[in-house]
Amino acid sequence: MIMNKMKGKLGFGCMRLPMLGGEVDKEQFSAMADAFIDAGFNYFDTAHGYINGKSEIAIAECVSKRHKRNDFLLTDKLTSPYFNKQEDIRPFVEKQLTLCGVDHFDYYLMHAQDHNNYGKFKSCKAYETASGLKEEGLIRHLGISFHDRADVLDMILTEHPEVEIVQIQFNYIDYEDPSVESRKVYEVCEKHNKPVIVMEPVKGGSLVNLPEAADKTLRDLNGGSNAAYAIRFAASFPKMAMVLSGMSNMEQMMDNISAMKDFKPLDKSEMAAISKVCSILKSYDLIPCTACRYCVEQNKCPKSINIPEMFSAYNMYKAFHNWNTKMYYNTAVTAEGNGKASDCVRCGKCERACPQHLEICKFLIDVANMFENGAF
Repeated sequence: MIMNKMKGKLGFGCMRLPMLGGEVDKEQFSAMADAFIDAGFNYFDTAHGYINGKSEIAIAECVSKRHKRNDFLLTDKLTSPYFNKQEDIRPFVEKQLTLCGVDHFDYYLMHAQDHNNYGKFKSCKAYETASGLKEEGLIRHLGISFHDRADVLDMILTEHPEVEIVQIQFNYIDYEDPSVESRKVYEVCEKHNKPVIVMEPVKGGSLVNLPEAADKTLRDLNGGSNAAYAIRFAASFPKMAMVLSGMSNMEQMMDNISAMKDFKPLDKSEMAAISKVCSILKSYDLIPCTACRYCVEQNKCPKSINIPEMFSAYNMYKAFHNWNTKMYYNTAVTAEGNGKASDCVRCGKCERACPQHLEICKFLIDVANMFENGAF
């Protein structure tokens, strides 16, 4: 029942929408939403904090007002910074419904569950409140999005069997990563018989712009794009109900549609190539940042350090040895009042917000050594 309205396995993740200046490019987003629905897909995913609150509004303008409600499924989320007690939750959900221009959410997720914030959700009776909203019809299905170790997910699903679906980070580079435990987390979903929604299948774009040796490995297959292989990898597992892709332009949209319209799981030769790519990538020892921007949008850095862009610059140099990266660091990443990596005061706000649980302060020292202290 929970999956029978989903069309195809490709979902439109609305955290990285096309932008025009500082605003969502609604003309392009509308065209992309039309192409997505016309191709036979129907699942859209958003959250209140995405694009500093602009994602939900764009959903209303570009999807809800332009398509019949039965033509699309919409997921939204209850995020920790936006409630402090049980009484806050209903008004927040009602606000989200208004912002998105809908009278119900098809899926509503307890957002970014981990060992740090799960206690708050429990004390505020968030799961119970959401279940009540489900009974009223404001939400149709209750789920969670998850960022932690497998044992934590097992505990949550044991305590809340009413959870119907689980959204997890899952991609080929994180599959056996001990800090992410994608495989083990997926196996917990199998154990509890929960369908799975995949987020970060291309790891924030890291699995698109690959180093030369890794890129050649996939090109030698004479098949689809790097993104297509990553998305198809995630979709190839039996419990995967949906794979989200954060598409930010029409080119990405059409590439994803091409890969998933007549979906075929990866074959043995493609899986072998993915395994080889993993070995190559792990040899570079890159910072595993997905550029979700939680570190800079949910917890303001006191030094205005542009953390995701810094990590991207660091990884670009390590993978590609592109000497222009230093200029990018000095003229873009640290421009317009943004701090340098060496300005970090180790307050830990960014680390508490990071769904990857990265040691951001430690990595900023590495960035400073590369771009500021002569190691470059």
